[in-house]
Amino acid sequence: MAEQGRPKVVISRCIEFDHCRYNGDMIGNELVRRLKGSDTIEFIPVCMESEIGLGVPRDPVRIVQLKGGSNRLIQPTTGMDVTDLAVEFSEGFMASLKEVDGFILKSRSPSCGIRDAKIYPKVENAAALARGAGLFGGAAKTHFPLLAIEDENRLRHVKLAEHFLTQVFSSASWRKIDQGGSMREVVEWHADNKLLLMMYSQKEMRGLGNLVANRDGLSLESLKIRYGEGLRRAFANPPRCTSPINVLQHCLGYVSERLSKAERDYFLQQLEMYRDARIPLSVCLGVMRSWVIRFQEPYLMRQTFFQPFPEGLLEVGVTDSCEWRDLSDKE
Repeated sequence: MAEQGRPKVVISRCIEFDHCRYNGDMIGNELVRRLKGSDTIEFIPVCMESEIGLGVPRDPVRIVQLKGGSNRLIQPTTGMDVTDLAVEFSEGFMASLKEVDGFILKSRSPSCGIRDAKIYPKVENAAALARGAGLFGGAAKTHFPLLAIEDENRLRHVKLAEHFLTQVFSSASWRKIDQGGSMREVVEWHADNKLLLMMYSQKEMRGLGNLVANRDGLSLESLKIRYGEGLRRAFANPPRCTSPINVLQHCLGYVSERLSKAERDYFLQQLEMYRDARIPLSVCLGVMRSWVIRFQEPYLMRQTFFQPFPEGLLEVGVTDSCEWRDLSDKE
């Protein structure tokens, strides 16, 4: 199995790291606490508003849309426009990130929000006219459009948290290969992650497989660039909740002849129960993993599909049945 690297994740400093919100608060988040305690992720904490000199505590800022359609970051109590400072810091920070696997940013923040920051029609009291990205959050999405970028509120949803962890650990693992791996190691990495890619996007999995075959005779450097781009596209959105069924049916083909008819029928019944939201996916995964261990099936034993990130990072006992609706970055 491909070695799991240590992801580098930029995080809003007010989330479990520092009392740096405008009112001096710090935001609690169970997943971030768990990740900090596990030391499996290297966090890069940042607070744009503090860094541009607004201080703690401070008067709040808001995004104001001018008549021409441009957004400005303004502190209503003072009338100070800090847009240029915010843009300069955000652009400089993004440019400084030589290695990064993801972002966890503060929801609804005019600085760090990635989709739900309120946008106002004027500086004075008025109802918000729209929601969108904050200045720092927007810069992150612009510079790293296919990277794992989430806010702490959405990460309370277990499937989005699972998707985020899969993204950042896959990114960190690939980054090690990208930085110094040989062609053989690229091929092995793809083989180890094939079923995980199948779950996310069969189209991208096939495309990446063709790329690794390198029928066009690409240089190793060019191939890695194109592979990394395809990999980020593959992991851009959470897989559909029924996608693991197809992968597990594929896995069944590797062990089927060594199982009794009753065992095969039982497993297929479990898959249908998962499809109908009567049991969690973990039950089906547990059964298949027991067979992989029992038969020492070499191809399946190396697959990251069964453990795309270290165990113990997500809360135990969560519901992961197919009752949850499919989620995308737009929601």
